[in-house]
Amino acid sequence: MRLGALLAALALGFATLPPQPLRAFDQFDFRTPGAPEELRATLERSSLLRGLREEGRTEPLDVLAAARAEYGRLLGLLYEQGYYAPQISVRVDGREASEISTLRPPQRIGAISVTVTPGPRFRFGRTDIAPLAPGTELPAGFAAGEPARSTLVRDATQVSLDAWRGRGHALAEPVGQQITAVHPDQRLDVAVRLAPGPQLRFGALTPRGAERTRPERIRAIAGLPRGELYDPQAIADAEARLRRTGTFNSVALRTAEAANPDGTIDVDALLDEAPLRRLGFGAEIDTEAGLRLTGFWLHRNLFRGAERLRFEAAIEGIAARSRGIGFTLDGRYTRPATFTRDTDLELGARAATLNERDFDAEALSADVRLVHRFSDRLTGNAGVILRFERARFGTPRISRNFATLALPVGAEWDTRDAPLDARRGLFLAGQVKPYLGFAGADHGLRMTLDARSYFGLGDRVVLAGRAQAGAILGSAIDRTPREYLFYSGGGGTVRGLPFQSLGVEIDGSRSGGRGFAALSGEARTRITDTIGAVAFADAGYVAERAFGGQSGWHAGVGVGLRYATPIGPLRLDVGVPVRRSAGDVSSRRFQLYLGIGQAF
Repeated sequence: MRLGALLAALALGFATLPPQPLRAFDQFDFRTPGAPEELRATLERSSLLRGLREEGRTEPLDVLAAARAEYGRLLGLLYEQGYYAPQISVRVDGREASEISTLRPPQRIGAISVTVTPGPRFRFGRTDIAPLAPGTELPAGFAAGEPARSTLVRDATQVSLDAWRGRGHALAEPVGQQITAVHPDQRLDVAVRLAPGPQLRFGALTPRGAERTRPERIRAIAGLPRGELYDPQAIADAEARLRRTGTFNSVALRTAEAANPDGTIDVDALLDEAPLRRLGFGAEIDTEAGLRLTGFWLHRNLFRGAERLRFEAAIEGIAARSRGIGFTLDGRYTRPATFTRDTDLELGARAATLNERDFDAEALSADVRLVHRFSDRLTGNAGVILRFERARFGTPRISRNFATLALPVGAEWDTRDAPLDARRGLFLAGQVKPYLGFAGADHGLRMTLDARSYFGLGDRVVLAGRAQAGAILGSAIDRTPREYLFYSGGGGTVRGLPFQSLGVEIDGSRSGGRGFAALSGEARTRITDTIGAVAFADAGYVAERAFGGQSGWHAGVGVGLRYATPIGPLRLDVGVPVRRSAGDVSSRRFQLYLGIGQAF
């Protein structure tokens, strides 16, 4: 009896144990007999089952669901390539997946075999889309005798509708289509009929979803030209203006489904407002210049008109080897759509305490600036800056006050695909700043240029180059504000040399120069999806005068690592000097730089 009771207890114990996880997907076979290599690679790379297996998801129910969905996935890809008579088999342990009920899935799946026989490739026969707007250019591949990709049918239809809408026909739509696969001739005939509808003008813009932002300001920022001919590009531009304010998480403009009796059509602005306030912090480390800490506070909608107010503070020179601690406090108010829909008004103020190697200074400034966007790529700006500086410099130290009234004018041309981690494109920024000097400052003209270029080699290598130049005309070095003068060295100019280590020496005193040039080159390689490596070389030049006088140059090279984050790559660079100038004052063998975003 005791033995029987023991066996019964063991049996009951085993029965109450939690079920063991079921294994699946021990074997996966993907075959494409008769398919070209490029098509085979596309199909296998897009396989739902292959993706599931790579993710390690082997639960029988998930595997069966993916197997049943595999037919549609592969069929759509084949249609996109012009194959309209394929044979697709997805067998789960020898049974066709489409015949297995998801209500009673197998307890275990051991092997899956996918076989795709693409069959012949079809070509276009009849390609008829009508009526077409004058000047419509259909995709080049949408023509008789060309491979009959389904995507070309979709693209050609969309191009035709866009052409009508671009001529003011906001309600253009397809009203019928006949697509016939003629199997004996391996031909696809396409006939699509369009209804352009009437030519319309913009009506009212109605904001929806914005509770804090005033409707009249939303309309002013969007800048839709009420009463003018409907234009889809105007819709896209209005969306971009609203997004640029930073006030909204999402922006979508939708045309009404019906026209008004007066020949206009209304537009709804579907908006989701972002949180009113935001805090942020940052840090940069430089071996010589020390630690720099920054923080900001931002209000996105100050007066319910998408106005921005931003305060930013910085402490720099913490644990620096060649400078003291400095403080900066900036405040800036921005009002979009001022004077024109593409013009922002900015009011700014700045207070700074500088403790650099060659000078100490306290500075206060206030400015008014207008920023105008001529296009998605070109931005211009102009303003007025009133600035006061009290500086101590020279050997021995002298104290001098500088007051300037500047009228800067600048422009930017930006075609980069991603400003913090560009792979292609150009960036050009230039500024001309004439200024009137008071107290101990001369009148003068300060000019700067920053040019950057990016060129991708395949998917993993980017070559990047940067050229910088600056010049000051009119004012003597000792009668020019210290912050206006140029230095070289550090993360923004020449890595491997200390921050602002290269200037000029005038009568035994070190100073910044009135002429400046720098060149930088990088080869960026992506090792994995998140890790990259960089090799770089930088050189810088500083001169006493804008175009000559006492001068020097230095250069550095190095390597770095990049780690991709949602806000840009985390940057770690190590640079070493390859040429020092007589003006360089550090004997360190290397410099370390840590920050967010590429160096340029």
